[in-house]
Amino acid sequence: MNLVAIFIGGGLGSLCRYGMGKFIMSYDSSVLAYATLFSNVLSTIVLALFVYFFQEKIDLNEVWKLLVVTGFCGGFSTFSTFSFETFEMLKNGQTALAFANLFLSVLLCLFVLYIIYKKSII
Repeated sequence: MNLVAIFIGGGLGSLCRYGMGKFIMSYDSSVLAYATLFSNVLSTIVLALFVYFFQEKIDLNEVWKLLVVTGFCGGFSTFSTFSFETFEMLKNGQTALAFANLFLSVLLCLFVLYIIYKKSII
């Protein structure tokens, strides 16, 4: 059952990631990787809400954690894409944009985790 939960969550996360990319590219095709940034931030929000709110407040079994955290968030977040896009920016001489992408992505995701964590312990 655990592998099925991971499989289903990963598939749903990957489909959401694909949809996010299509949706954002239909509105903005700028150099900054907005689709990857938004996918990573939204995935971090889902993960933090699940871990800090739902899992502690509602007695959910391990299958739900595997479905949401390992499966969905693993399929929806895009660290490999983030790394590739940042490297491509560096390779193309867009050093400032690459570092902005790096810091914005990492700091925003850490900030989201911190805020949700702080709200959950109040």
